[in-house]
Amino acid sequence: MRVLVDTCVVIDALQSREPFRKDAEELFLSAANKHFDGFLTAKSVADIYYLTHRATHSDSESRRILSSLFKLFELLDTTGLDCRKALTSPLPDFEDAIMTESALRAGVDCIVTRNERDYRQSSVPVCAPAELLEKLKTGEGAV
Repeated sequence: MRVLVDTCVVIDALQSREPFRKDAEELFLSAANKHFDGFLTAKSVADIYYLTHRATHSDSESRRILSSLFKLFELLDTTGLDCRKALTSPLPDFEDAIMTESALRAGVDCIVTRNERDYRQSSVPVCAPAELLEKLKTGEGAV
Protein backbone atom coordinates (compact mmCIF):
# COMPACT_ATOMS: atom_id res chain seq x y z
CA MET A 1 0.00 0.00 0.00
CA ARG A 2 1.30 3.43 -0.98
CA VAL A 3 0.48 6.05 1.67
CA LEU A 4 1.04 9.80 1.60
CA VAL A 5 1.49 11.09 5.16
CA ASP A 6 0.16 14.57 5.87
CA THR A 7 2.35 17.15 7.60
CA CYS A 8 0.20 17.22 10.74
CA VAL A 9 0.81 13.52 11.40
CA VAL A 10 4.58 13.95 11.07
CA ILE A 11 4.57 16.92 13.44
CA ASP A 12 2.41 14.97 15.91
CA ALA A 13 5.17 12.35 16.13
CA LEU A 14 8.12 14.74 16.10
CA GLN A 15 6.71 17.08 18.73
CA SER A 16 4.88 14.42 20.80
CA ARG A 17 1.61 16.30 20.44
CA GLU A 18 -1.10 14.82 22.63
CA PRO A 19 -3.46 13.11 22.17
CA PHE A 20 -2.19 12.30 18.66
CA ARG A 21 1.37 11.21 19.47
CA LYS A 22 0.74 7.48 19.98
CA ASP A 23 -0.92 6.85 16.61
CA ALA A 24 1.63 9.01 14.78
CA GLU A 25 4.55 7.18 16.40
CA GLU A 26 2.96 3.79 15.61
CA LEU A 27 2.62 4.92 12.02
CA PHE A 28 6.34 5.78 11.91
CA LEU A 29 7.14 2.34 13.32
CA SER A 30 4.95 0.67 10.70
CA ALA A 31 6.74 2.62 7.98
CA ALA A 32 10.12 1.59 9.41
CA ASN A 33 8.97 -2.05 9.40
CA LYS A 34 7.88 -1.70 5.76
CA HIS A 35 4.23 -2.46 6.47
CA PHE A 36 3.42 0.16 3.85
CA ASP A 37 5.29 2.38 1.40
CA GLY A 38 5.25 5.83 2.97
CA PHE A 39 5.62 9.14 1.17
CA LEU A 40 5.94 12.83 2.01
CA THR A 41 5.59 15.66 -0.48
CA ALA A 42 8.48 18.01 -1.13
CA LYS A 43 6.20 20.87 -0.09
CA SER A 44 5.46 19.10 3.19
CA VAL A 45 9.18 18.65 3.88
CA ALA A 46 9.70 22.41 3.65
CA ASP A 47 6.89 22.93 6.17
CA ILE A 48 8.31 20.24 8.48
CA TYR A 49 11.74 21.89 8.37
CA TYR A 50 10.21 25.27 9.24
CA LEU A 51 8.18 23.85 12.16
CA THR A 52 11.06 21.79 13.58
CA HIS A 53 13.45 24.73 13.26
CA ARG A 54 11.00 26.92 15.20
CA ALA A 55 10.93 24.28 17.94
CA THR A 56 14.66 23.45 18.03
CA HIS A 57 16.20 26.79 16.97
CA SER A 58 18.89 24.67 15.32
CA ASP A 59 19.47 24.28 11.61
CA SER A 60 21.67 21.20 12.13
CA GLU A 61 19.07 19.51 14.37
CA SER A 62 16.28 20.28 11.90
CA ARG A 63 18.34 18.83 9.05
CA ARG A 64 19.14 15.73 11.15
CA ILE A 65 15.41 15.24 11.72
CA LEU A 66 14.72 15.53 7.98
CA SER A 67 17.51 13.05 7.26
CA SER A 68 15.83 10.57 9.61
CA LEU A 69 12.48 11.12 7.93
CA PHE A 70 14.06 10.45 4.53
CA LYS A 71 15.02 6.98 5.80
CA LEU A 72 11.38 6.23 6.61
CA PHE A 73 9.56 7.96 3.78
CA GLU A 74 10.12 8.49 0.08
CA LEU A 75 9.63 11.96 -1.38
CA LEU A 76 7.06 13.00 -3.95
CA ASP A 77 7.82 16.09 -5.97
CA THR A 78 5.24 18.82 -5.97
CA THR A 79 4.99 20.07 -9.52
CA GLY A 80 3.73 23.26 -11.05
CA LEU A 81 0.94 21.25 -12.63
CA ASP A 82 -0.11 19.98 -9.17
CA CYS A 83 -0.41 23.60 -8.04
CA ARG A 84 -2.35 24.63 -11.14
CA LYS A 85 -4.79 21.72 -10.79
CA ALA A 86 -5.23 22.53 -7.09
CA LEU A 87 -6.60 25.94 -8.08
CA THR A 88 -9.72 24.31 -9.49
CA SER A 89 -9.97 21.55 -6.89
CA PRO A 90 -13.19 21.24 -4.88
CA LEU A 91 -11.10 20.95 -1.68
CA PRO A 92 -11.51 24.07 0.48
CA ASP A 93 -7.86 24.15 1.62
CA PHE A 94 -5.35 24.95 -1.13
CA GLU A 95 -2.44 23.11 0.55
CA ASP A 96 -4.59 19.99 0.92
CA ALA A 97 -5.57 20.30 -2.73
CA ILE A 98 -1.88 20.40 -3.74
CA MET A 99 -1.22 17.31 -1.64
CA THR A 100 -4.15 15.51 -3.26
CA GLU A 101 -2.97 16.40 -6.75
CA SER A 102 0.54 15.17 -5.92
CA ALA A 103 -0.94 11.94 -4.54
CA LEU A 104 -3.09 11.41 -7.63
CA ARG A 105 -0.16 11.89 -9.97
CA ALA A 106 1.99 9.45 -7.95
CA GLY A 107 -0.68 6.75 -7.76
CA VAL A 108 -0.92 6.85 -3.97
CA ASP A 109 -3.54 4.56 -2.42
CA CYS A 110 -4.48 6.89 0.43
CA ILE A 111 -3.58 10.02 2.34
CA VAL A 112 -3.27 9.64 6.10
CA THR A 113 -4.23 12.76 8.03
CA ARG A 114 -6.02 13.97 11.14
CA ASN A 115 -7.69 16.59 8.99
CA GLU A 116 -10.18 14.32 7.25
CA ARG A 117 -12.88 17.03 7.18
CA ASP A 118 -10.96 19.20 4.71
CA TYR A 119 -10.36 16.19 2.45
CA ARG A 120 -14.03 15.18 2.16
CA GLN A 121 -14.06 15.94 -1.55
CA SER A 122 -10.65 14.38 -2.24
CA SER A 123 -10.40 12.06 -5.20
CA VAL A 124 -7.81 10.07 -3.23
CA PRO A 125 -9.08 7.99 -0.29
CA VAL A 126 -8.26 9.55 3.09
CA CYS A 127 -8.01 7.98 6.52
CA ALA A 128 -6.94 8.86 10.03
CA PRO A 129 -3.73 7.37 11.44
CA ALA A 130 -5.67 4.97 13.73
CA GLU A 131 -7.76 3.79 10.78
CA LEU A 132 -4.67 3.04 8.68
CA LEU A 133 -3.04 1.21 11.60
CA GLU A 134 -6.16 -0.94 11.96
CA LYS A 135 -6.14 -1.74 8.23
CA LEU A 136 -2.49 -2.76 8.49
CA LYS A 137 -3.26 -5.03 11.49
CA THR A 138 -6.09 -6.79 9.64
CA GLY A 139 -4.04 -7.18 6.49
CA GLU A 140 -6.34 -4.87 4.54
CA GLY A 141 -3.51 -2.42 3.83
CA ALA A 142 -0.69 -4.85 3.12
CA VAL A 143 2.09 -3.76 0.78
